[in-house]
Amino acid sequence: MINKVVPDAASACQDIPDGATLMLGGFGLCGIPENSIQEILRRGIKGLTCISNNAGVDDFGIGLLLQRRQVKKMISSYVGENAEFERQLLSGELEVELIPQGTLAERIRAGGAGIPAFFTPAGYGTEVGEGKESREFDGKMYLMETWLKADFALVKAWKGDTAGNLIFKGTARNFNPMMATAGKITIAEVEELVPVGELDPNMIHTPGIYVQRIFQGKNYEKRIEQRTVRASS
Repeated sequence: MINKVVPDAASACQDIPDGATLMLGGFGLCGIPENSIQEILRRGIKGLTCISNNAGVDDFGIGLLLQRRQVKKMISSYVGENAEFERQLLSGELEVELIPQGTLAERIRAGGAGIPAFFTPAGYGTEVGEGKESREFDGKMYLMETWLKADFALVKAWKGDTAGNLIFKGTARNFNPMMATAGKITIAEVEELVPVGELDPNMIHTPGIYVQRIFQGKNYEKRIEQRTVRASS
């Protein structure tokens, strides 16, 4: 059994170069690879193309990479919580490809499955469809969308073992598992790292065959994007 464990984020991310294409898992601020993002921030890696459902918030997650001008292009779906993202977009400092959320998920899944293109009705007749091939099926128009792949996929799981098998919790399962299949090198950080055999095979969401490096993370903040509480009476 191959032991894929590395000591920390510094070891896991040591060969990510300037100009790399990264997939960063998570849904909102849930299940994002916090330790790996901090390491990329610390190393000052620049010219990145980041594929992520969200663009973080101003002072956390991918938002920190945007603040430091380390991101050249964002490929995302929901970006409404990041004022710096908006500023860079409107000023032309940042290349942006906005994609319907379901289409983004399927493009990533297609990349992991080796499917170069597929057709979807989402976005037909809108700006999303500009410059894309369209075709009619059963009287309805569809857009052709192409796969997404990355040099590195950075994912965060609840539990993992030394062989790279992963279990995600809640909405952290939305994008992390499919991204893990679509990176040339997949780096997984986990809250709890256990020996092989301790995970129930029926509970594993990502088989270790997709993971090249794994480490136990630390100091997770697990922030909430919009915290809403009842007014005190």
